[in-house]
Amino acid sequence: MKAAIYRAFSGPISVEDVEQPEADEHGVVLEVRANGVCRSDWHAWAGHDATIQLPHVPGHEMAGIVASVGAGVERWQVGDRVTVPFSCGCGTCDTCTSGHTNLCEREYQPGFSGWGAFAEFVAVPWADVNLVGLPESIGFVAAASLGCRFMTAYQGLTDRGRLQEGEWIAVHGVGGVGLSAVQIAVGVGAKVVAVDIDAGKLALAESLGASVLVNASEEDPVRSVRAASGGGAHVSVDALGSEVTVQNSIRCLRRRGRHVQIGLVIGEGQNLPIPLSRVISLELEIYGTHGMAARRYSEMFELIERGAVRPDRLVGRTITLDEAPAALEMMGSFGGAGVTVIEL
Repeated sequence: MKAAIYRAFSGPISVEDVEQPEADEHGVVLEVRANGVCRSDWHAWAGHDATIQLPHVPGHEMAGIVASVGAGVERWQVGDRVTVPFSCGCGTCDTCTSGHTNLCEREYQPGFSGWGAFAEFVAVPWADVNLVGLPESIGFVAAASLGCRFMTAYQGLTDRGRLQEGEWIAVHGVGGVGLSAVQIAVGVGAKVVAVDIDAGKLALAESLGASVLVNASEEDPVRSVRAASGGGAHVSVDALGSEVTVQNSIRCLRRRGRHVQIGLVIGEGQNLPIPLSRVISLELEIYGTHGMAARRYSEMFELIERGAVRPDRLVGRTITLDEAPAALEMMGSFGGAGVTVIEL
């Protein structure tokens, strides 16, 4: 099969013929039809993820067709249209049996724990726990755009942040994750303040329903968010992952507001300072979020199928597998608007 592979961190990425995977007893092999190009893949290629073993094939935002099944798989058969959470659970540990397979004690992440979906085929373990059937109304490219960005934003806003209709939410950074958060927030009836330093991305956020745009290169985002929301956001999301955006997100909250950290932080950023005195005095809540369990996809699909959100509108461009290496390397620059999807 063809796959995009690298043999050194920050080294060349090439599309080559490699051995096709086989399904283990409780797993499947998917024929990949689409896969998103995510900044998390770039972090892995740059050497920021200690779980990566070289050589490596990236890709964790996949959608495709079941090509083969292991002998122990009960729920799926060849030909099924599916997608997969990026954080796969074993189904048997205490965390999984409590319903939180995205936080599995034996977590497997395609494209990180093992080879991913920048390829024609990819193996997925524990299929009965992790595969999600795709409604016919959702195409493969749209399903790949749900990837880790849209579904993580959905989990972060609806489960962790408990965002409600009529509340104000500030979204700091409107790349793929942030634009997903904008759509979801609008879909549940919240009012959105989009914050970024890129006018083009802010314009796209406005087209997706953001009520207020704040260009952080021209104005104080904390002051602007608090003014627009009548004293502070009920929920604020850092969709980028930097000291500036973390601080701004927490400081723009009203009393008893909820901060959700979706953007990844790396290196020294993993120990960012936060304004704890403000957290205490305003009784703020701070949440992390990590993927989403397969069981919750039906809620997200319902939102999509009734037209409240349009993940396909987040797709900035589709590319071929041969174009994937260059697209991945460019992720380090934060350039481009929307989500890039490899279509096979």
